[in-house]
Amino acid sequence: VQLQASGGGLVQAGGSLRLSCAADERTLSRYHWAWFRQTPGREREFVAAYRQTGGGGSTYYVDSVKGRFTIFRDKDRNTLYLQMNSLKPEDTAVYYCAAVLTWNVQYWTPIAWDYWGQGTLVTVSS
Repeated sequence: VQLQASGGGLVQAGGSLRLSCAADERTLSRYHWAWFRQTPGREREFVAAYRQTGGGGSTYYVDSVKGRFTIFRDKDRNTLYLQMNSLKPEDTAVYYCAAVLTWNVQYWTPIAWDYWGQGTLVTVSS
């Protein structure tokens, strides 16, 4: 499973960014997905997850991003997205997309995810 994350950059507080994670069509449909982030000296932190279900998908968010971030898929483009609005300086981090074939109830932990894209840096200035 190969994942390619992109979309990071520099944005002012209150602004928006959309991160992308490209995958092949089969992977996008069969796997569960997540975004994590990490700052220097800290553990990788869960941000959002998309769980594939028969009727579509379920989403999960860390409390600090609820109402501001949205995780979603675009099947036509074989891409997972993280739409980030109302960005804050504390959102500054390297963001990683991740995938796993079998859903893990401890989805907020990095060890629950088997495949990782390279990180993309998001910097939010105050």
